[in-house]
Amino acid sequence: MNALDEHGHDIEFNFKDAEHPLQLVFVCAMWLTGFDAPTVSTLYLDKPMQGHTLMQTIARANRVSGHEILGVAKRHGEIVDYYNVFRRMKKALKDYAAGPADDELPVQDKSQLFTLLDEAIEQGLAYCQSQGVPLHEALDRGDVFTKLGQFNGFADTLLARDEQRKSFNVYENAISSLYEACKPEVLNQGKGRVVSAFQYLRGVMDSIVEHADIDSAVQRIEALLDASVVVDNAEAFSMKEFEAQYKIVQRGKVWDLSKVNVDKLREEFQQAPFKHIEIADLQAFLQRKLAEMLAQNSTRVDFLQRLQKVIDAYNSGATSTENYYDELTAYAQELKEEAERHIREGLSEDELELFDLLKKESLTQDETQRVKLAAKHLLKRLVEEHPKVLVQNWHQSTQTQKQVRAEIERVLDADLPASYDRSTFKQKCDNVYDLVMEYALRQRKWAA
Repeated sequence: MNALDEHGHDIEFNFKDAEHPLQLVFVCAMWLTGFDAPTVSTLYLDKPMQGHTLMQTIARANRVSGHEILGVAKRHGEIVDYYNVFRRMKKALKDYAAGPADDELPVQDKSQLFTLLDEAIEQGLAYCQSQGVPLHEALDRGDVFTKLGQFNGFADTLLARDEQRKSFNVYENAISSLYEACKPEVLNQGKGRVVSAFQYLRGVMDSIVEHADIDSAVQRIEALLDASVVVDNAEAFSMKEFEAQYKIVQRGKVWDLSKVNVDKLREEFQQAPFKHIEIADLQAFLQRKLAEMLAQNSTRVDFLQRLQKVIDAYNSGATSTENYYDELTAYAQELKEEAERHIREGLSEDELELFDLLKKESLTQDETQRVKLAAKHLLKRLVEEHPKVLVQNWHQSTQTQKQVRAEIERVLDADLPASYDRSTFKQKCDNVYDLVMEYALRQRKWAA
């Protein structure tokens, strides 16, 4: 039996903890063939193996993991074979895996990765050049990390269209993944600065478009560069020179929809040196804010459709840069008014969602007030009043489902205006019940 540490944890528990200092174990038996620890990155083989034992053993390093070290998640494993175990791999595959017709091994000699990395870097640089981003020239000049402002220009060019940015991300993903897979041998090949340049440019764009966690990205880039410097020429460099030198020079703005001033935005846009960055920042903000507002009120789908139509027109080249920014700012104003509508209507956000589901065209002022009261009464009945309607797991039982629907119909029958005919009344009841059921299934908001 394994001894327990001061926290009551055994060796198995600690080894599976990616943050624990226990990082190396010598194993046999079940720990070799049946031990599942997804963060295991390297497996050393020094004993003869064959058949299912060999297949199960190499699978120990073949788990992916979402755990990140310096922002890098595990996407591959490495096997160091001291015994030439892999001469038996084809036979094991024939008996237990791919079959006799498949000669492709599930593992490759690591030397092939270096060729793939070189090809990925070459293709990535060629793509940048084709899009008007002279990353190759900046690397050749040696000023790629001494003139950080040029990355704003690079990002501005790639952010002109969503497809350009997404294509660049594909190249960066391939380069970074291959570089990680080639460690540690790749550290003395002088590729660290090229890889970090791709990661840095990706970080600049992600900080704007996705408001990504840039601090972790910067740490990863610093570690990559520092490791390369140490390996390439340890005596010629001091680590202090590199501390805090690599920082993302462009971040997305901190937006507040309630304080959006359309005229001021347009004025600032005219003075902005990198207009595509300004556009991407505003577009990303509107998309994030709209997602929040849709989560509050599912009836706002028309806002989503309208924004997507504006974005698609720009990406297709049908809208100029200036006109597109004007359309985005006009949309921001409309979104601001929608975000404040519940205040004007005298309703909470949840009450407004029910009101939007219940209202119909051609309501008089008095009828509108009655529909608002119906929304308020219904929400109160479903959430606050006793006997409780939305009991735990009500959506899993036919009986409680009927009770919820019956209570919705009872409240609405008493409160909705007489102008709601039978067909309209049923439709509104269906809409509300479907919403409550959807929230319960997704365990969201007040209906969970």
